[in-house]
Amino acid sequence: MAAWRNLRFSLSKRSLPNTPFRWVIGAAVLFWLICCGLVLQRYYNFYPTYVSFDQGIFNQVFWNNLHGRWFESSLSSTESSLVMQGAVPDVSYRRLGQHFTPALLLWLPFYALFPSPAGLSVLQVTLVTIAGFVLYALARHYHPPLLSAWITISFYAATAVISPTVANFHDICQIPLFIFGLLWAIEKRYWWLVGLLSILTLLVREDSGVVLFGIGFYFAASRRHVILGGGLCILSLLYMLLLTNLIMPLFSADISERFMIEQFGQFVETEEATTLQVLWGILSNPGRLIVELFTPFSQTVRYLLGQWLPLAFVTVISPQAWLLAGFPTLKILIQREAITSLSLHLRYAMTLVPGLFYGAILWWNTHPRLFQRLRFRRFWAFCIVLSLFFTITSNPNRVLSFLIPDSFQPWVYVSPMRQAQHSQAIRSLLVQIPPDASVTATDHIVSHLSNRREVLRFPLLRLRNDADQVIRVEYAIADLWYLEQYQVAFADYRKSLMQTVERTQDLLTRQYGLIDFQDGVVLLQRRAPDNPQSIAAWSTYVQQLAPILNQPLS
Repeated sequence: MAAWRNLRFSLSKRSLPNTPFRWVIGAAVLFWLICCGLVLQRYYNFYPTYVSFDQGIFNQVFWNNLHGRWFESSLSSTESSLVMQGAVPDVSYRRLGQHFTPALLLWLPFYALFPSPAGLSVLQVTLVTIAGFVLYALARHYHPPLLSAWITISFYAATAVISPTVANFHDICQIPLFIFGLLWAIEKRYWWLVGLLSILTLLVREDSGVVLFGIGFYFAASRRHVILGGGLCILSLLYMLLLTNLIMPLFSADISERFMIEQFGQFVETEEATTLQVLWGILSNPGRLIVELFTPFSQTVRYLLGQWLPLAFVTVISPQAWLLAGFPTLKILIQREAITSLSLHLRYAMTLVPGLFYGAILWWNTHPRLFQRLRFRRFWAFCIVLSLFFTITSNPNRVLSFLIPDSFQPWVYVSPMRQAQHSQAIRSLLVQIPPDASVTATDHIVSHLSNRREVLRFPLLRLRNDADQVIRVEYAIADLWYLEQYQVAFADYRKSLMQTVERTQDLLTRQYGLIDFQDGVVLLQRRAPDNPQSIAAWSTYVQQLAPILNQPLS
């Protein structure tokens, strides 16, 4: 195809001989190797992360898709509003009611070759790495190789790129690739590719239309492609409204009963709300909107500075960047849960990246002389290094926990040797669980067990199986050791430790036998006799935890 030949030509024949493109290749190779190494060592060494559970959800969704059970997930069912209200998780629950993500089917052939959560992590790193090459081709449409290389290297050094890439697998990792490809296709006037990538962007998830709306708004407002821009705005808006109000409710009521309220509940006065009601609440309450945009102020400023830093802050003075990334930025700033939305380390930060980088490309097109100044290039290099420094020292998604303490005051650090020893203990318990058995597991273990039909998040025990019968899982595995390590610095870990001990003690009186206990990890089996040695080890361990368990929660 002409579009592919043009992209391949711009990335190879015209670019390979020059040094700047070799820099891009070097940066991409380093990015891929380092990120893959970090995510794989974290996964195989059982380091817990903020959203460890999500890795299990996505893996089970892919596993079910591979077996023709489209987007079903018992793990995702545990996150539904009905289960939170007391219903039983269901193995046939379709995740499309929570997040509409048909674009994941594109990568099912890759998953068929590497069917594991680790394979998904490598897929995520690969998609982001390829997006950097497409960004370089996009920059080359306007700029010489040297400036294009600087822009691309800034991409690989951005916290909002690195941190979400080394997070557990998420659907937004597709956005940079699709949007950079879409923008390149617009510049080259490959309209069939524009249409294809627009559709794929919408299929990433239900709110990815906000990113596409921003692209359309720029092209319409700048009058570069008024009809195209207006069409993208109308298409994305209608798609999001129809999808969230008519299609997703066919699968479940989670979008209105849970997600809209959790993210934008401050704009409505009801316990559930549709996207139309939330949109009207935002438009009819400008005062509240302004407050949400600037609060919490310090966290908002840090977030924006982190987004602007790798491009030497040119996006701050780029009108194009504001037009392109304005609506995704607005969506993030007004979300209720600032801890997650205003984090450069979580997946949402990646939605701003395409607009900011394309805005920078367009800004440099009208200010080429500034790049020729050595003083500015030194400043830009300093910004890139600073972005990498802040990324590394923040230990993004705990991929560097083998080097960096999780807390300095009080001190919380587990050496690689000790973590490897603990990981071996977990693996020795996992091999005792049959591959088709139903099981419940704590967050950072559940993904290792998610290649199966019946799996839950500990301490849940009951689920509805394919025979429409409510059953109790056969196995339960819970890691108390890591909770013990982190409870010194984090009160929520201490609370989880108390609850896990209490729940385990309860299970021992409810037809579950303790069949093995190693290094603070319990393995229970339904209607199995207790292992006397494991019971003795468990009792000793609980006695050792007594000083912690008796502490009041702050």
